[in-house]
Amino acid sequence: MRESMALAWQPQEEGLREILKLLKESQSPDTATQRAVQQKLEELNKYPDFNNYLIFVLTKLTTEDEPTRSLSGLILKNNVKAHFHQFPPEVTEFIKSECLNSVGDPSPLIRATIGILITTIASKGELTNWVDLLPRLCHLLDSEDYNVCEGSFGALQKICEDSAEYLDSDALNRPLNVLIPKFLQFFRHSSPKIRSHAIACVNQFIINRTTILMLHIDNFLENLFHLASDEDPEVRKNVCRALVMLLEVRMDRLIPHMHHIIEYMLMRTQDPDEGVALEACEFWLSLADEPICKEALAPHLPRLIPTLVRGMKYSELDIILLKVDVEQDEMIPDREEDIRPRFHKSKTHSQKHMDDNTENDTESDDGLDDDSSLSDWNLRKCSAAALDVLASVFHEELLPVLLPILRETLFHQDWEIKESGILALGAIAEGCMTGMIPHLPELIPYLISCLSDKKALVRSITCWTLSRYSHWVVGQPHGSYLKPLMTELLKRVLDANKRVQEAACSAFATLEEEACTELVPYLAFILETLVFAFSKYQHKNLLILYDAIGTLADSVGHHLNKQEYISLLMPPLIEKWNYLKDDDKDLFPLLECLSSVATALQSGFLPYCEPVFRRCLSLVEQTLNQTMANVSNPDQFEAPDKDFMIVALDLLSGLAEGLNGHIEALVMSSNIMQLLYQCMQDSMPEVRQSSFALLGDLTKACFQHVSPCIQDFLPILSQNLNPDFISVCNNATWAIGEISVKLGQDMKPYVLMVLTQLISIINRPNTPKTLLENTAITIGRLGYVCPADVAPMLQQFIRPWCTSLRNIRDNEEKDSAFRGICSMISANPGGVVQDFIYFCDAVASWVNPKPDLKHMFHEILHGFKNQVGEENWTRFCEQFPPPLKERLSASYGV
Repeated sequence: MRESMALAWQPQEEGLREILKLLKESQSPDTATQRAVQQKLEELNKYPDFNNYLIFVLTKLTTEDEPTRSLSGLILKNNVKAHFHQFPPEVTEFIKSECLNSVGDPSPLIRATIGILITTIASKGELTNWVDLLPRLCHLLDSEDYNVCEGSFGALQKICEDSAEYLDSDALNRPLNVLIPKFLQFFRHSSPKIRSHAIACVNQFIINRTTILMLHIDNFLENLFHLASDEDPEVRKNVCRALVMLLEVRMDRLIPHMHHIIEYMLMRTQDPDEGVALEACEFWLSLADEPICKEALAPHLPRLIPTLVRGMKYSELDIILLKVDVEQDEMIPDREEDIRPRFHKSKTHSQKHMDDNTENDTESDDGLDDDSSLSDWNLRKCSAAALDVLASVFHEELLPVLLPILRETLFHQDWEIKESGILALGAIAEGCMTGMIPHLPELIPYLISCLSDKKALVRSITCWTLSRYSHWVVGQPHGSYLKPLMTELLKRVLDANKRVQEAACSAFATLEEEACTELVPYLAFILETLVFAFSKYQHKNLLILYDAIGTLADSVGHHLNKQEYISLLMPPLIEKWNYLKDDDKDLFPLLECLSSVATALQSGFLPYCEPVFRRCLSLVEQTLNQTMANVSNPDQFEAPDKDFMIVALDLLSGLAEGLNGHIEALVMSSNIMQLLYQCMQDSMPEVRQSSFALLGDLTKACFQHVSPCIQDFLPILSQNLNPDFISVCNNATWAIGEISVKLGQDMKPYVLMVLTQLISIINRPNTPKTLLENTAITIGRLGYVCPADVAPMLQQFIRPWCTSLRNIRDNEEKDSAFRGICSMISANPGGVVQDFIYFCDAVASWVNPKPDLKHMFHEILHGFKNQVGEENWTRFCEQFPPPLKERLSASYGV
């Protein structure tokens, strides 16, 4: 019945001519023509049988050229994606039957297009309704006609990629039970294309450990090993891909063969086809995550390490794509597509730790973006990433193999080899630092000299590698390495090559984070350079320059607040600020930068404060209005990009923190509190996170304006004490602590609203350190202002409270929290008895408590000692580690 219905439809000549004309026009490069075609296509979609014409052109019109037929199929695919459920049933049936009848078209392009169309229909829920699809394709695999077999396999591969989980479900009666054994039969087919399809289909089911595949795992492995040295690169690529995934899910099956697999992957990592080499190179990244790595790989390091270093060399194609011969390109404007999207990291309130100078929380940059104009991931980056992770597994054990290679490559005459050696040296910095230290006094000056190399790619990679060793550089006498490094790096910030500018700017930001206030003596020189870069840089590098300036402000803090520095730094920033429109995404990095600068400059930012404050409020208000318009009328109004609001809230936080009381007049004459009330209830967690940070900063800076809103704000804060949203919860917790200090005893009505949740968070396993610390401080502050309300719960939180705060540096927040805990212990001494050793340890974490706080500690310690008696106290103290015993004895005489 279906056949006759399908055959009944025939196109009209005129309609067919019009559609062919349209398909030809749509291949025109002219944008106006393209737009007109788009509009016409939208109109034609209103006709029910328009899609019949499209499938007809794709499958039946063999007189037409292939690109036109294929395009017809791709337009049909887009229509299926957008409106499939509105297709009349007879149109749907016609399309399906035409697809299956033409799956073996003689043209590879048309077969591939039909495959794409089939999987698009299938993923629209049609696998359930298109009952004969899988049986028919499976049957066609056995066709004598190569085109039919290949076309069916192509379609099946796409279905496996798009609907893997669904294929293994009961809803379809588990078709994989038939398909997997069928695919395995084709691993030894005479055509490489068919072999490649067969492996690719099975590969889709490895990661989810599909039951039927796990049953056939030995057969699968045997067939894979048989194909290991296949002459076709696509087959070899799929074999490598399979082994990499099997490493993750069926290590038990690979272990007996591991020696041979490693040998094989070593060979494939050097495959003449770069696609195969890249797939094989992924193996080392995956193996590094496995416990077996060290034992399995150690014997192979002498061959693997040189292979990886060779893989780091730019290929001939890379060098052409990177336009290496164009050394000076600073005058060439950037193309928009070269500029990657940036993601704003919302403000989070955190504590400073005793050991903060050694711990860097920033995400580690593997620096493998130095050639961002190449495709995102290539053999060079993968080889460097593999060496990086292996250095973290083997540490110094890598060096006997690697050092001779470095000596040979680093000083090589051929710049491409020298460049790969410098990249390798950077890649091992984290994992092999201890073993590299004896070599750094020789290597760092050499690298600093490479910053002047005549090849831009050598200069740019050297910037990155030096940044990876900046922690060591900062720890040496300044004259030896820091000053020469800084001087040369700043020259590179002003390099005539854009890639070098970018690498130098990023490396300098890393150096700033490591050196912090060590840079203060050189501030004038640094600022002159960074400000001069404003006049040189094209679009992309300007965004990185903002980051370097913001990081500098974060690193040197109030030392930036000198008139000579302010008059250097602020004019170019304000010029950009005035130039950018409210909907320009370049505002994000500029606002982030200004937020750091405002916090650092403190009163020095006052002259610029009002216009910045007003514009931030305007950005928040515009975004809120656009959100409301979109919610009430989504068809007419687009949803806004809320990052504008988030970044503006963070800059307002920076102003409140930097200017402190000076912001009061601006707050008084604005609607900031009403806007904040709306932002705190936004559906997007990042908006709430930034709102609570701003609320905390405004509470500190001008509580008189926050105070009238407290009864509206506190219930919202309480609702956001949800540790599933870590950063939101963290900032809400911190804001509650700041409010309680200001409210004093007036906090009493709200204590129970928040306390139970805070106690639950501090006792929650696997809670991030920052959230635990802020929770402990807020509980302490609640106890400070309302001891009688919090003290009865003391026993429920005293132990995690003490362990959370023992590593925090002395500061005002810690001070008020410990005063609170002392008041609670006085009100409920029984609550601390079982965990008194933890309290002693927390007290000993103070380096320099204020005299009255020290007196409170003294009273509690001696009170406890007197109550239990000398003998019991001595026994109790015997549990203390020696440093704790000495500290308490020296500071408190117990």
